[in-house]
Amino acid sequence: MFSIEFLHVIREYEYNKIVARLPPGSRVLEIGGGTGYQAKRLAEDGFIVDSIDIPDSNYAGQGEFPVQPYDGRNIPFPENNFDVVFSSNVLEHVLDLPYLQAEIKRVLKPNGICVHLMPTGAWRFWTNIAHYIELFQRLCCLAPRLFPRGLSRRALSDAMSVARLMAGTVKHYAIVPRHGETGNAVSEIVTFSSSHWVKHFLSQGFSIQEATSAGLFYTGHMVLGTKLSLSLRQVLSKFLGSACVIYVVHPK
Repeated sequence: MFSIEFLHVIREYEYNKIVARLPPGSRVLEIGGGTGYQAKRLAEDGFIVDSIDIPDSNYAGQGEFPVQPYDGRNIPFPENNFDVVFSSNVLEHVLDLPYLQAEIKRVLKPNGICVHLMPTGAWRFWTNIAHYIELFQRLCCLAPRLFPRGLSRRALSDAMSVARLMAGTVKHYAIVPRHGETGNAVSEIVTFSSSHWVKHFLSQGFSIQEATSAGLFYTGHMVLGTKLSLSLRQVLSKFLGSACVIYVVHPK
């Protein structure tokens, strides 16, 4: 079940991994700012931050930092303006990624860098599994209400309503939805891989400075949420794969 609080626990861990890679006091553009949580943290740590996101973001109205709306294509800043362009779990949602990459290069200062946190093929695989675990959880929550408490017309009607709700839930969960803009939940296991993203960055005129596991296991479904500690999630990432990889790239 989705929890913005648990999301922030994950983002705080990832933030600490990212901030160590940023030049102190640098001017940062965050693409896909969401709630503005990470932009707020960057500002608290002394960075000069601008954050942008599309106006119909899932996190619209939950702002913790002023996130400027933009059209998802044209970055609303002049060229040679930022030391760092940062994104967290964003690039896979961009349909015309080459255009955005050109825009990123335009607004970067000479010798500027990009730091992108990206989901992995392992994240996609385990999210597919967790999708059906969440379905099972939902059905288990509904199952006790499936049996009528008595033989009255109302009790039988309530039981039938629950049966229809369970059938609708199964239908809703039948096919795992894709996460990004292309392909499907199976092909994303490949297209979210490190090798795929490294090839993409190289093809768009970037050099790869770093492609490092973030070292934390989680899925797109918060099946266990805070019941799994961060330390245990770190251990699990060694066996099940990290949810994200940190890419540090710069224009050639």
